[in-house]
Amino acid sequence: MEFVEQLKSKARENKKRIVLPEGLEERTLRAADIILEEDFANVILIGKPDDVLSEASRLTLNNIGKAKIVDPESHDKIDEYVDLMVEIRKKKGLTREDALMLIKKPLYLAAMMIKAGDADGEVAGADNATGDVLRPAFQYVKTMPGISVVSGAFIMILKDKEFGENGMMVFADCAVHPNPTAEELAEIAVATGRTTQSIAGFEPRIAMLSFSTKGSAKHEMVDKVVKATQLAKEKAPDLKIEGELQSDAAIIPEIGQKKAPGSDIAGKANVLVFPTLETGNIAYKLVQRMGHAEAIGPVLQGMAAPINDLSRGCSVSDIVNLVAITANQAAGTV
Repeated sequence: MEFVEQLKSKARENKKRIVLPEGLEERTLRAADIILEEDFANVILIGKPDDVLSEASRLTLNNIGKAKIVDPESHDKIDEYVDLMVEIRKKKGLTREDALMLIKKPLYLAAMMIKAGDADGEVAGADNATGDVLRPAFQYVKTMPGISVVSGAFIMILKDKEFGENGMMVFADCAVHPNPTAEELAEIAVATGRTTQSIAGFEPRIAMLSFSTKGSAKHEMVDKVVKATQLAKEKAPDLKIEGELQSDAAIIPEIGQKKAPGSDIAGKANVLVFPTLETGNIAYKLVQRMGHAEAIGPVLQGMAAPINDLSRGCSVSDIVNLVAITANQAAGTV
């Protein structure tokens, strides 16, 4: 895939340290083997070294020995990380004893490696729920200054090149925030527009989706999208944003012209912003599975460092692709 190969090529120019905390998970190990073979990131695996290497041998993987393998229960930075954890969370009542227990958990260890500057990014979630991946990230790595909401965007590469930007679209939020307010939805729209510019590499035409197009239905959920559209335009007047639009009006030119005449986005949207996590998550999985689309992500927007969460149904190539994106985020090239 040309898009992914471009990301890998950029990542090779400034290789970053990406930690994979699920070091014994089979898809993760297979992905790590490919990443090390293609040499576009320095891989850190968390797990007991003997166990990781034994599993790699069982799977006949030849490159895992090139990875740095960190034993979560026995490494030389435990005390340093525990001190840092207590300092960050002392107002929340975290004790040293509690921190000593947490630091042995791979997801917490990965977050602390990033916080301490010993890793540049993280990819996890093949074997853990989103909440478990994000909890230590929120607690210790935290969000970017001025960001109130974290969201997850998927880059969707479609078989049908008539949609979006030659078959490429960006969907959000499909991963994090269950029911954003209008203000939060506006922030998600702007963040997704910036992600589209920096990662997907094209100018966004953002459709704020609803079950109504330009007042065709009345409901408080429609009102939320209308208000979010207005706020997003105020926050980012340089971005092309239109709402509220039904999904067919957003992506089918004939329907867009009929339902929203005069719009330069309706029927031509390449970014879809969903009103709730429920709708976004359902939509991307249906497009991925029934439309045989490639879903790359989710790319988390708003974190202070690149920490990206996988679907537990992810494939090996999903992990490889998300590591490529994470490496580019860490290098500042996206």
